[in-house]
Amino acid sequence: MLCTSPQLQSSTHAQSSSKGPSAAASMSNSERVVLALGGAGTVGSGIVKALLDKGFKVAVISRESSRLERLQSFVSPSTKENLTTLVGDVGSEGGVETVKQALLKAVGKVTDVVSSLGFSWWQGGPPHTQSVKDLHWVVETLLFSTFVSWKAFFPLVRDDSSSTYTFITGGAGEKLLMPGTGFLTVGAASTLAFCQVLREEYPEVPCKLNQVKINAGVGTPGRMAPGFLDHLELGEAVAALVERRSPSHSVVTINCPADLKTVCLERSL
Repeated sequence: MLCTSPQLQSSTHAQSSSKGPSAAASMSNSERVVLALGGAGTVGSGIVKALLDKGFKVAVISRESSRLERLQSFVSPSTKENLTTLVGDVGSEGGVETVKQALLKAVGKVTDVVSSLGFSWWQGGPPHTQSVKDLHWVVETLLFSTFVSWKAFFPLVRDDSSSTYTFITGGAGEKLLMPGTGFLTVGAASTLAFCQVLREEYPEVPCKLNQVKINAGVGTPGRMAPGFLDHLELGEAVAALVERRSPSHSVVTINCPADLKTVCLERSL
């Protein structure tokens, strides 16, 4: 896989400078509470561990308590007290409102959101072998859950210039990865389009609204393939971006492992 420097693209409607310094702008990591949507997944777990290791408080919501238990055992033992886990559904309007109230009761506030919802792989076959139900499931998992959770949690951070909302997306939305993965491309493309719409519709929102687009596979150390990114190294890069409060309305494109190191080393993008 061709390895290039991580690309940073900004919307033509770049965020204007804040009207005044936020009182929370000097918050330390320990004062920040990151809601990691999809934090119990392969990509999300690496991000959660990295955020905790940097001293952030992190909250994770999952429909499966077993996944939350695995996450608890995966993170560094010394950081477990800073991890809050809740069982809930962020993909349905009713479910997300219920778990949102439980979240705020548990952590008090949310200062940052990282959204890595969806699934890592789909290879169900060519379109003519699929049903409308299959397509609906893919779009619901990749797009609807991203939209529903954004609508619920974005209001918690949107008006604070010291807050961030970061979407993790994939390059599958721009190309067919291999025969039989077409519906994955359709769903991923919908999410990419949604992120673009948000950058254009909210050009001057105070919250730092950004996207990390991953053009490679992601795996755990024990399940790597040529060209894959280690989810721990990816997590460190995303955590660095959250910590840095990157310029808003940007798209950071990751093509290979070397890009992750560049992101971590960059003091300013």
